[in-house]
Amino acid sequence: MTATMHEDWKEQADDPEVRIDGRVDPQREDAYWQQAYWAEPYYRAECCYDDYAPAYCVGYIGYGQYGGRFEDAEKSLCANWLRIKGDSRLELDEAMLAVRAAWDHAGRPQDSVEEEEDEVLVDDLVAATAAPAREPAYAAA
Repeated sequence: MTATMHEDWKEQADDPEVRIDGRVDPQREDAYWQQAYWAEPYYRAECCYDDYAPAYCVGYIGYGQYGGRFEDAEKSLCANWLRIKGDSRLELDEAMLAVRAAWDHAGRPQDSVEEEEDEVLVDDLVAATAAPAREPAYAAA
């Protein structure tokens, strides 16, 4: 790595928050989906967040780029998914469900998004504290 590259990275760390067309905060969207992806109706247990992340990215970045109606941008979003899917194990139809979910989430008014994020955090906290960890029962020898 050159010194110039390292200096550029330092400058980027001080840059203001990135937003797509002033509508979408990619870091906030990604943080939300990391916590919420497993609760979606299309979630498959054998898949991890890395499988869904490219689809979510296509959805929320697409909303920032295209805005408007999902149906009007669907062809472009589909092409974007095929281009960036990487090692994701999702099939196209599964990915498009995640793309749509991220599009819809990015399009919600910020106040409702913050309330929803608070609900996810509360649900996680309740789930973590509600059931104490059970020790395995072993037969007496």
